[in-house]
Amino acid sequence: MSYVAVCAVLVLLLAGEGAQMSMAATCNPMELSPCAGAIISAKPPTAACCGKLKDQRPCLCQYLKDPNLQKFINSPNANKVATTCGSPFPSC
Repeated sequence: MSYVAVCAVLVLLLAGEGAQMSMAATCNPMELSPCAGAIISAKPPTAACCGKLKDQRPCLCQYLKDPNLQKFINSPNANKVATTCGSPFPSC
């Protein structure tokens, strides 16, 4: 059972930018809290931030639709953090 779960996670992480996935069970914007300092103050992102950003990448389009999160996700610093982490934002 755990092998199937690991394979499913790998498939989701390796999906192309054009794929728009909705993973309601795992999408949690609070998981991006390690990135708050980097997004708000333009500090370099931490390894924890980059890891969480990559984990939450399939959820970013969903977050962009939320007016409360949009201003953070759409900010120039957020794009800079994503690029620095090697996980550019998907095209939504």
